[in-house]
Amino acid sequence: MPTPVSDAGPGEHPSAPAPALAFFDVDNTLLRGASVYHLGRIAWRRGHLGWRDLSRFAWQQARFTSVGENHQHQLAVRDRALELIAGHSVAELEEIAVEAYDVYLSRLLLPAVVARAHEHRAQGHEVWLITATPEACARVIAERLGLSGAIGTRIESVDGVFTGALLGPVMHGGHKADAAALLAGDRGVQLADCWAYSDSRNDIPLLELVGHQQVVNPDAALARYAQARGWPVMHDRPAASRRLSRE
Repeated sequence: MPTPVSDAGPGEHPSAPAPALAFFDVDNTLLRGASVYHLGRIAWRRGHLGWRDLSRFAWQQARFTSVGENHQHQLAVRDRALELIAGHSVAELEEIAVEAYDVYLSRLLLPAVVARAHEHRAQGHEVWLITATPEACARVIAERLGLSGAIGTRIESVDGVFTGALLGPVMHGGHKADAAALLAGDRGVQLADCWAYSDSRNDIPLLELVGHQQVVNPDAALARYAQARGWPVMHDRPAASRRLSRE
């Protein structure tokens, strides 16, 4: 039985839903900008990051906010972040994630998108963040917003200390679709009854996977793709910042 929620929005049908999952990207979907930059700001304040590294993260944040994701830049930031985190404890990252949320990320949340997540929860759906952001940070956001959980990039640790190696792939592109399909299978949920929210062309595999697609603040390629397929598009950020990315 399909979920009674339509593409017009999850709050429009009060009848009891079939089991469903809603997957929300984080950066430039649930919140404005790149969350890893704000983790870097807190790390810098705590003396874990140098000024050059913070400047690099700042440049990445500015570019990401204005023109969307660039895979090569994302890989460069990831590699440097892994290098920097090696030797630090899991507890330290969790503390940084909490402080980053309280100081910065909570102010960058996009109200209409957060409202959608809460509408899904009110309908009895599980709501999962799915993001390339480190899972420790994504979990904090999910917990603070009262969501079901988070799937993020996992970093290997030994005896509570990070090695600087990844544990599995970066949660990006097709890996998001794989993780979403695995969770839906574990929950016994039909993918046709699931939702996905994203701003990026890199998440097209995830969007194509589910029965209900919602494009949010899309980059140029995703905007065209959504228009061609009749997917709904929502905007939730100041008009001045709605710049579509160049390919």
